[in-house]
Amino acid sequence: MLAPDLSADAPSVLFVDDEPTSRKWFALEFGDEFKVATAGGAEEALDILRARSHEFGVLVTDYRMPERDGMKLLRAVQQDYRHVIRLLATAYAEKDVAIAAVNQGKVLRILEKPLDGDLTREALREALALYRSQALERAVNEGRVAALREALGFLAHELNTPLATVRGYVGSVAGRYIAPGPGAPPGVACFTEEYPGELLGALERAERRALYCQSLVSTFVQSARDAYPDAQPQSIRASSLVEALLDEFPFEASERACVAPEVRQDFWLPGRRDLLYLVLCTLTKNALLAMRGQARAPRMVLEVGSAAQAPRGRGAWIRVRDNGPGIPPDILAKLTREPVTTRAGAGGTGMGLMFCQRVMQALSGSVEVQSVVGEGTSVTLFFQALGDER
Repeated sequence: MLAPDLSADAPSVLFVDDEPTSRKWFALEFGDEFKVATAGGAEEALDILRARSHEFGVLVTDYRMPERDGMKLLRAVQQDYRHVIRLLATAYAEKDVAIAAVNQGKVLRILEKPLDGDLTREALREALALYRSQALERAVNEGRVAALREALGFLAHELNTPLATVRGYVGSVAGRYIAPGPGAPPGVACFTEEYPGELLGALERAERRALYCQSLVSTFVQSARDAYPDAQPQSIRASSLVEALLDEFPFEASERACVAPEVRQDFWLPGRRDLLYLVLCTLTKNALLAMRGQARAPRMVLEVGSAAQAPRGRGAWIRVRDNGPGIPPDILAKLTREPVTTRAGAGGTGMGLMFCQRVMQALSGSVEVQSVVGEGTSVTLFFQALGDER
């Protein structure tokens, strides 16, 4: 089934009746306000819907027709074209017909023939209003599902590296195990080390990455909960998001010392904490990886600023700024638009920054990347602030 196009013109009404005179009257009577198509029977109507179902929002069908009556058509449309609002027109409004129309065909209204122009026009308006309301709801739900699916893919991408690192650390510790010899005391396991504290350090690093993975999974679970229509929106301050990252991100031994928060003016963040946390984790990881191995001391700043300090037309912002090697201009021009990366040799895909861009666009925000080769890179998330800034 093709989904209705909300950006298109008003949807059409399909009127089905085996009497040519009725079809002609319906098209002339209501064609001034509605786009009307007609069919002479159930099979013709289904052929039209199979070819152009996305064009139609309302079906009005006669009940008494040869070969296949209106009730069978309503059931078929209910099953295969649920977005189409259904009305039944009949001069045979026995009780069992009305009950079947509601229970089996899920009709919005039953119209008595001969059709009254004013009542029918009112019913068509009501049906099209319901169609638009349901179409909008479907679009919103599809957007939630798409965002959830994208977050799941991004989560899998982000979990891959830390989980592989955990396996490496655990495998390294297991490989240093010394099988007990004769007379070894029970309850004591022996391992070899190249230097004192090597294995304990490996286990601590594995634990940090495991905790980071746990925080990402918790973030995704919250995203799944927030995907429900009645979920309450979350909002936190930008400074709290930065603090959460500094507490939970699995920094390497000396990396935490090179990262500094700088809150110039705090503000309430729009949108959900979970997706914004994933965005900030992505930008932090990219900056740290870029600075690894360089001769000068690495330096990364997480800045929070207000709309007053932003360029004209921009809202409040969070910026991740590093003194890494910078991004070549040819790659910089494609970032946030194409899956390009400066770390293809190390497994980078470029999808992370595109995910960040889509999250920010969903919040009516934007991502701006500035970089000078040899000097560093800054990535700024521009938001629309939610009220009182301090």
